[in-house]
Amino acid sequence: MTDAGGWRGWRAAAEAALYGPDGFYLRPEGPAGHFRTSVHASPLFAAAVARLLCRVDEALGRPASLDFVDMAAGRGELVTGVLAALPADVAARTRAYGVEVAARPAGLTPAITWLREPPPQVTGLLFANEWLDNVPVEVAEVDSAGVPRLVLVRGDGDERLGDPVSGAEAEWLARWWPLPGVTGLRAEIGLPRDRAWAAAVSHVAHGLAVAVDYAHTAQARPPFGTLTGFRDGRETSPVPDGNCDITAHVALDACAEACTPAHTPQRPLLLRQRAALRALGLAGTRPPLALASTDPAAYVRALAGAGEAAELTAPGGLGDFGWLLQPVGIPHPLGPDAPPRA
Repeated sequence: MTDAGGWRGWRAAAEAALYGPDGFYLRPEGPAGHFRTSVHASPLFAAAVARLLCRVDEALGRPASLDFVDMAAGRGELVTGVLAALPADVAARTRAYGVEVAARPAGLTPAITWLREPPPQVTGLLFANEWLDNVPVEVAEVDSAGVPRLVLVRGDGDERLGDPVSGAEAEWLARWWPLPGVTGLRAEIGLPRDRAWAAAVSHVAHGLAVAVDYAHTAQARPPFGTLTGFRDGRETSPVPDGNCDITAHVALDACAEACTPAHTPQRPLLLRQRAALRALGLAGTRPPLALASTDPAAYVRALAGAGEAAELTAPGGLGDFGWLLQPVGIPHPLGPDAPPRA
């Protein structure tokens, strides 16, 4: 709700700015026109996801129909890359879906079904790369009396404090991001993300759900929050006017506990991206120098691949992303109980 002065909570403001009629994610250039994700950094990322889908396929006993669901699919870059990287026998059985609020991109292969919501019964892999950080949330800030209050914002980005945090949002803060009574400390209230993740996982009948995102856990919450904006490849102030991305890091540990135990009795697994990609065979090792003499072209290709793998796994960069893996009815494909691979 917006008051007469145009003030409203960050959740409503970001929802309109990102997904409203003139929202950022409906712009023709798409997210890739403003920021670079792992998908855009290298085709090695899609190839690694394709290998993960193959592991899920093995764990499921190679079903006649295997689903791959790309949540927040942008303009279809990841789902297209995954299909291209699959072995022919797996690709022939794969039903691919791109889930996105924007319209279907022109020229997308007919093999990809484009939806606004994931299909109701997924047997395979649901993969959410940098989706949860764009699920809008409320922001809380501690006032001069030590009370956490909701932060209100106008369309020009100006902020002021509103009512004290209460109800389920206050319970979430107390459980997942307790704020000491120090003026100015801030937190993003991740309850909508917990619910969004639980809803996404509920679509998986058998298989694996994965969320990949900027993340933090209870051991290292940022004291002033992480709310920020991106426009034209640069970080900028978060202004909810539809002209920039509005994002905040994700409390993935809270999301991990949000799923209904009866639906997903297996425990979730939290990893850094570097560990997940290395488990999927992305080493980033430089090729032997001797190859430059025997096959210079192969050496150049291998060297380029090593550089791209290094970027995807780099500490302080993409390698620090969190991976949340929630198996449903199968062993952990990247955990110690992973099935043997052919």
